[in-house]
Amino acid sequence: MEMESLFNILALLQIAAGLYLLWQSLVWLAYVRRRLKTDPGFYAPRTAVICPCRGMEPGLERNLVSLCEFDHQNYEVFFVLASENDPAYTTVKRVASTSRTKAHIVIAGTPENNSEKVNNLRVAVEQLPEEFEVLVFADSDGRPPKNWLHHLVAPLIDSRIGATSTMRWFLPNDNGLPTAMLAAWNASVVTMLGPHNKNFCWGGGTAIRRSLLEQIGVLDAWQYSFSDDYSLTAMIERSRRQIVFLPECLTPSYVQTDFAGLLEFTNRQMRITRVYRPQMWATAFATHSLYCLTLILGLFVVLNLTLASRPTFQVVSLLFLPLLLAAIRGAVRVIGVTDAIPFLRSLIMSQSWIYILLAVLVPFLYLWNFSSSAFGRRIRWRGIDYELISPEQTRVLSRFS
Repeated sequence: MEMESLFNILALLQIAAGLYLLWQSLVWLAYVRRRLKTDPGFYAPRTAVICPCRGMEPGLERNLVSLCEFDHQNYEVFFVLASENDPAYTTVKRVASTSRTKAHIVIAGTPENNSEKVNNLRVAVEQLPEEFEVLVFADSDGRPPKNWLHHLVAPLIDSRIGATSTMRWFLPNDNGLPTAMLAAWNASVVTMLGPHNKNFCWGGGTAIRRSLLEQIGVLDAWQYSFSDDYSLTAMIERSRRQIVFLPECLTPSYVQTDFAGLLEFTNRQMRITRVYRPQMWATAFATHSLYCLTLILGLFVVLNLTLASRPTFQVVSLLFLPLLLAAIRGAVRVIGVTDAIPFLRSLIMSQSWIYILLAVLVPFLYLWNFSSSAFGRRIRWRGIDYELISPEQTRVLSRFS
């Protein structure tokens, strides 16, 4: 009886939280639709698109080509690698040599006290000609549409804006459960961004004025950092400027992984969050833990009542409602994303079960990630092992490729 009473309390709390999150997702959807009706304007300053690369990945060449095809006349692309020995170098060189947009290759060298990606970005920015007014950071695993760059840059005409940013949307390349779970896991991050002052920069799609980046000391912060986007976010927050989320710039990213890759990626993200955003990490840990505890306890209570030949309708109803609310939130995300990426509507709708049904299981994966990140600061990114000592200190441990 005590266990049943505890479950009733936890279930009611989960239902209340679920209703609040559903309301927040509807606010997010309204913001998406409002942004999609916004005219980006004509601001098109001299722009440098900087894309760090390391190693081969599915669709790499097509992804890089998309960065050279934007409907934005006043830009150049800078592909950055640590070494000409990188397996991606041949592909990058081919894309740069055939691009109609002027494209450059920057060799950044081996990092010592920061991650390779951060070192690539830092060196590229330092070597840029003075003529570039705006910097746009992109990832090699994204495939943005042609209007992406203009929409990302145009709002920077407002000097009160510190940066504009967006987020990726994973599209599975196979029907395997690990890939589907990765897509569902990432989908929940999209609705964390919206019409508020808690937005953060995403390294695969952020635009910032060069003068501001230099003024607030981002290059100094990057000197010893692992995370390009969390460090950039922290410096913009210190300057008390706004980070504007642009859902119209959501970036498709085609993914395929196995269980080992799923855990490596998701555990890495949570370990980075623990070091750079400990308060966010702790709050999310508690929230997901209570969700999982409620469901597990509910299943245990239902089993006990069934074995005791007692009615289970009330408990099953309380157990079902948090799951239903999670699925509805997943459906709201799908609606918003299909509005934002209309040219992929049919593909996203055909995969909508991933973002709706698996949304009820994603907190269990997050719980695994949080548990893993609680006991270690070592991570692997594309064949390199790092130790995240602090937000201002990174140690390169070993290289495997």
